[in-house]
Amino acid sequence: MQKAGFKVFLIGRRLRNSPPMDTRSYSCKRMRLYVEKGPLFYAWFNIRLFFLLLFSKQDLLVSNDLDTLLPNFIISRLKRIPLVYDSHEYFTETPELTGRPIVQKVWKAIEKYVLSRMDEMITVNESIAGLFREKYGIVVHVVRNVPFRLHLKPESSREQLNLPANKRLLILQGSGINIQRGAEELVLSMKYIDDSLLLIIGGGDVLPVLKQMCKANKLDDKIMFLPRMPYAELIKYTTLADLGFTLDKPTNLNYRFSLPNKLFDFIQAGVPVIASDLPEIRRIIESYQIGNFIPSHEPEDIARVIRESIDNKALRTKWKNNLTFAAHQLCWENEEKVLLKIYGQYS
Repeated sequence: MQKAGFKVFLIGRRLRNSPPMDTRSYSCKRMRLYVEKGPLFYAWFNIRLFFLLLFSKQDLLVSNDLDTLLPNFIISRLKRIPLVYDSHEYFTETPELTGRPIVQKVWKAIEKYVLSRMDEMITVNESIAGLFREKYGIVVHVVRNVPFRLHLKPESSREQLNLPANKRLLILQGSGINIQRGAEELVLSMKYIDDSLLLIIGGGDVLPVLKQMCKANKLDDKIMFLPRMPYAELIKYTTLADLGFTLDKPTNLNYRFSLPNKLFDFIQAGVPVIASDLPEIRRIIESYQIGNFIPSHEPEDIARVIRESIDNKALRTKWKNNLTFAAHQLCWENEEKVLLKIYGQYS
């Protein structure tokens, strides 16, 4: 947006366990909220956001996901300024909502009310874009969440990061290590894997369960947990990994059509990917031949694919070579061209 000529002001929320913000080249405001989960959290957040927008100046509003859309839409109508809706997931079909039909109905009503009155929006892949096009008959642009090209890998070593030199490194990373994303089965698969260390780096609601499973199954020497960290630190670990994992389950439409950021992080870091067989992920991995799929989420099946991928040196060499090509194409320098064209009409 700065490249398109905008002076950017980012608004979000700060929770008790939120890590510090990294240094940004634009203004940021993180609202502290007295309630941090449940309906009251979303209600309070939207009210605070509405009044903050009401008493500040804007030429363009950008709403990131459905939980910020309603106050942005109301302000855009009150002030008669344009609004861009940038949806990074299929919010109404997340697992947090699919089991709560009344709450889900409220969010679906908000989505229908606003999107039926808009002309266009942005989302993260063609599968989700197709759902919105069919449902609301609007123009939907696809801008994938890919990182900048990693021209130089960070100068890090296993010794510097206190990682063992004699084990294969497996990595699961991200801020959304949650239920139904395959993390529990990946942990249990380590019972059948020798000479490897699984790094679990990030945050999410299933982490306490994973740590308890690790302890109960005596896997402390095979699994290491690290907290959320800035991208510049995380990539030091990622580039040292032998395999990276994205194991979402197709238990809801949001996960079925997911295209996780970590997939592209692995590509930029040159790390082959082991994935669950979901349409958008398959499209990338098959197109570039950069990894393998698990046949099921049974821990034994996951372990078998890990062993086969580690033991087949020729296949891993092929994946590594293909990852170099994929990294040149699947980078933000290419993807931002779509976004610059969209924002160019408002600058």
